[in-house]
This record gives sequence, structure tokens and C-alpha cells, in this order.
Amino acid sequence: MIDTQGLSRRRLLLSTSIVSVGLFLAGAASATTLPVQVTAATNATASVQTADINVRAVEFMNNDIKMSGNVYYPKDFTEGGKYPALVVVHPGGGVKEQTAGLYAQKLAAEGFITLAFDASHQGASGGMPRFIDDPMKRVVDFYSAVDYLTSLAYVDADNIGALGVCAGSGITVKASMTDRRIKAIATVSAVDVGAATRKGWDGKGDESATIATLEAVAKQRSAEATGAEPVYVNYVPKLGDTTAPRDLQEAAEYYLTPRGQYPTSTNQMLMTSVSTLASFTGFEGAETFITQPLLMIAGSEAGSLWHSEELNARAASAEKELFIVDGATHMDLYDGDGATLAAKKLAPFFQSNLVRN
Repeated sequence: MIDTQGLSRRRLLLSTSIVSVGLFLAGAASATTLPVQVTAATNATASVQTADINVRAVEFMNNDIKMSGNVYYPKDFTEGGKYPALVVVHPGGGVKEQTAGLYAQKLAAEGFITLAFDASHQGASGGMPRFIDDPMKRVVDFYSAVDYLTSLAYVDADNIGALGVCAGSGITVKASMTDRRIKAIATVSAVDVGAATRKGWDGKGDESATIATLEAVAKQRSAEATGAEPVYVNYVPKLGDTTAPRDLQEAAEYYLTPRGQYPTSTNQMLMTSVSTLASFTGFEGAETFITQPLLMIAGSEAGSLWHSEELNARAASAEKELFIVDGATHMDLYDGDGATLAAKKLAPFFQSNLVRN
């Protein structure tokens, strides 16, 4: 077994601040040499019908990486029409078929073309090595997804919006600062994974405590550079782990049970990704560059609420709203009644800012 350079579970959880939905580094570091493999068979390759929504599996290029996505079409869609479109960005460790796909489906029902896609190096998208979680790579993924939407003749390229869920929110905000094709932005249970890595799940951690983990990551990178096997960590804790924050316990109930489980969501991340997560600043610059209409939806009982509050305080948007769902936790907005309520708020927001009268 590989020496994990002292990166024990307790050190990962308590001595650092790498506990966030979107990271979910609540599992022990392991020396798994062969991560769960994703094959073509785990990704849809044909159109399917979901209620009144048609879903088409698509592929598009992100430089030399082949990306895997699902496009959701509204009822009565016609190739000759022009439709506003939305990019929907999944949480860290998630895939397009989970909560991102649910929101894509709900918003397609409201008249939008929606695209949910797997991050590069994850899910059914390409990219080696597998299970890298690099937020800036995910920003470039976002750019390529918008590129793809603009290439579709039936998409109104002047009316594209973006929705990010959990860690996907930090990616969405960061990318939308510089991708001015995005005309309206929304977040659900927002998390800036960089801030969460440095400050902890509740945002109250000592950032300097992260240094110990970064030292361990540095040793691991050097070991891998000289031939050592990679080390993987889990995004979510084991089911029933009551030592994890409430939101993370609920995350395990979502990702590790039939409620949200999906074959390409493997609960694995390269441990060396921690350094790229720690360097990310998802909301920095929002006070200048986030000028688009902005809607943030978060639960009043979510440990991640501070991210949405910070984004609301920072964003330069003349039109912005922080909508608090009373009594909801972070994970309550991933599916069920919470997602239905959030979608009912999202639909008129995007319609008023993207749909031309």
C-alpha cells in the first residue's frame, strides 16, 4: 500500500478546511491504484423521451478533450425555431444525470434549450488522468459548453444563461465574469470550492491550517512524478458517518443511495487536486465583472449559506436577489420538493432576462 504521507482522515477533515459539498473530501485518503472505470456503456448514446421533454446525448470538443453532454428540448421543439438556452453545471463529484440533469429537465419544460454536461476528466467526458478536480479546467469546460450551444442553429446565441449547483455555482460565476455571452446567472446551494477548501464547510476555519495538507499534497505529487501510484480521496463520507457536518451526511444519502446514485459518479478524486482547489477564487472579481442579472437560491439551514451571502454582497449586478428557502438544507435543493420550488423561482427569472417579448 502506498504511503499517504500522513494524510489521515482526521487530518483531512479537522486539521484542514477541505470539507465542502462539491468537494466532499470527507472520506479517508486511500491508495486505490485502479479507480472505478467509466465506459461508453454508462453514457446514453441516443435520444430518450422524458414526459414532454426530449433528451439527446451529445458530444463536443474542449480543445483535445471530448465532452459528454445531454441536451434537453422543450415540448413542441422545432429545428427551425430560435430558443433561449441555459448551461447547467453540476456539483463537484456529480455528473450530468443527477441534480444538474433534473434542473435541465425542469427548465426545458419552461421553454429553454438546456445543456447539462460532465466535467472533463470526470463522468463520461474524456480527459486523462481520470478524476482530476481542477476548478479552472472546469471553467474552460464551461466555455466549451457555451461554444457548443452557439453552434446550434436553433439556439438564440444572444440569449444564453447559466445555472450552477453547489460547486458548479463557483465555476459558473467565475466563467461568467469573462464569458460575456452569458446574459443571466443563477446559483442553487452555491459553493466556491476554493473558499470552502481554505475556510472549511462553515466558513470559520483558519486558512493557515490548509498548509499542512498542501505539504502532504506536495509530497504526493513528487512521489507520483517518480513512479508512485496515485492516491484517491472520497467526495462524500460513508453512510451513517455522524462525525461529518449535517449537509455532508445528507450528501452521502444522496450520492450513495438510489436517491441520486449514478454509475459515472464514482465518489473519487485525485488527492493531488487539493492544491488546485485551494488556489481557486470563485467569487473574487464579482464586484467588478458580475454585472448580469443574478439569482441566488439557498436553504436557511444550509451550512453553505455563507457562500450565497458573500456572492450577494460582492456582485456588481444591478438586478440581484438572494432567495432563501426557509427550513431547507443544502441537499434539500438537489431534488424533491426543494428542487421543484427552486425551479419555480428560476423559470421566471430566466424568462424575464432571456426570453424576448
